[in-house]
Amino acid sequence: MRAIIIAAGRGRRLMPTTADAPKCYAEVQGRRMLDRALDAFAGAGITDVCFIGGYQIDRVRADYPYFTFRHNTGWEDNNILLSLMYAEDLMDDGFICCYSDILFTSDVIEGVRQHPADIALSVDTRWLERYVHRSQHPPDDAEKVTVSNGLVTRVHRGIAPGEAYGEYTGIAKFTAAGAACLREHFHEARRKFAGQPFREAAVFEKAYLILLLQEMIEAGIPMAHSDTPGHYMEVDTQEDFELARRHWTR
Repeated sequence: MRAIIIAAGRGRRLMPTTADAPKCYAEVQGRRMLDRALDAFAGAGITDVCFIGGYQIDRVRADYPYFTFRHNTGWEDNNILLSLMYAEDLMDDGFICCYSDILFTSDVIEGVRQHPADIALSVDTRWLERYVHRSQHPPDDAEKVTVSNGLVTRVHRGIAPGEAYGEYTGIAKFTAAGAACLREHFHEARRKFAGQPFREAAVFEKAYLILLLQEMIEAGIPMAHSDTPGHYMEVDTQEDFELARRHWTR
């Protein structure tokens, strides 16, 4: 199974760390977040990596020539959903995708990889413990989930923290069948909404991945959840970066 790392954006909230380097190059305890992600994937037996780049992609090409690259040339004008679909041609055999501004362990990847469902979202069930220290990224902004009978029933920032089962980590597995379903719903949504508002996005091109996932859930597509009890951190702001450098020990 292939890893797809979605890493086209600049990460303006992590300035000045991203002033002249991709967000995933930020170093936590002496190692780039990207290298830590690669270790986590490799620990789960996944070494085939597609890197979807935009900002500073040539630097990543030079440093990691063994990656398969897809260039999101419109990265300044689109968002995570469209960025992921730049690697659509590599999805036929299934994949695990992840955001590039997160820290996670191999067991998180192994959890989604081994899950029997065609689509499985990684969910941090101890997410609120991290938010105690995050003044710049409140719980209201988290990509939260609700679940029932092993399936995700909603993935949305608007879920009240007290009602959330956990936080979507940005890691998701799609088997070949799951990937085909994702592509089908993406193209259907793009036909209907290109250049127009799509759910909470001002225009379809600016949509987050979770907006399409929720669209699919409402269409009856089952999405399982693979839980992790805190083996994950998001590094979205400079404050998060400092927290990660102090507390990430895995």
